[in-house]
Amino acid sequence: MDTTPEASLLVVDDEPNIRELLSASLRFVGFKVVSAASGADALAAVARERPDLVVLDVMLPDMTGFAVVRHLREESGPHARPGSGVADRLPVLFLTAKDGVDDKISGLTAGGDDYVTKPFSLEELIARIRAILRRTGGPTDEGRLVAGDLELDPVGHQVLRAGRPVSLSPTEFKLLAYLMANADRVVSKLQILDHVWAYDFGGDLSIVESYISYVRRKVDSGADGTVKLIHTVRGVGYVLRRPQG
Repeated sequence: MDTTPEASLLVVDDEPNIRELLSASLRFVGFKVVSAASGADALAAVARERPDLVVLDVMLPDMTGFAVVRHLREESGPHARPGSGVADRLPVLFLTAKDGVDDKISGLTAGGDDYVTKPFSLEELIARIRAILRRTGGPTDEGRLVAGDLELDPVGHQVLRAGRPVSLSPTEFKLLAYLMANADRVVSKLQILDHVWAYDFGGDLSIVESYISYVRRKVDSGADGTVKLIHTVRGVGYVLRRPQG
């Protein structure tokens, strides 16, 4: 019998009952699980355990889950450049008791990869964890992608715009890679949801709109004169257009 864990997870929640229930349930279906009860403990556990994914509650006693992720994304090494550290690429699934759009946007903007609203079913949580792991599960065989002054290196997990590093969460990186691989071709929200999120269940198309907005802000909002690459085709979808000439 193969006892190799499916993946290593860090569960962060300050409620002992929820933390223990999640940890036990995830271990039961084949994951290795460590847990933490605060933001500071979570940051220490990431450095110590190097998990494959973090399940992170938004409301923690010492700092918000959003602050934890911002710290991971921005401080993934004393002199690390964006996109170069392990913590910078670490997938994060937020647990939130709020169902408001602002709360979801805050989580995704901070660098989260998905969110589940409490109360949730364990089946949905496990499905979302596995979907994130599938789409962030390691280097791709694709070569370097280039569109004008935008470059994406799938193996090194690095994005450059006009020679400057662009820091993206794992899901943002996957979305940009999909747009660049289909440059000059319009892709629908459903196609993006299918290829980037890889859900085994119905997904919310509004998450595509949010992520397009975040990626566009990071890629197309540089210095004055930056050529806009990501475009909306109303009623159809989105396209990354290579600069002409």
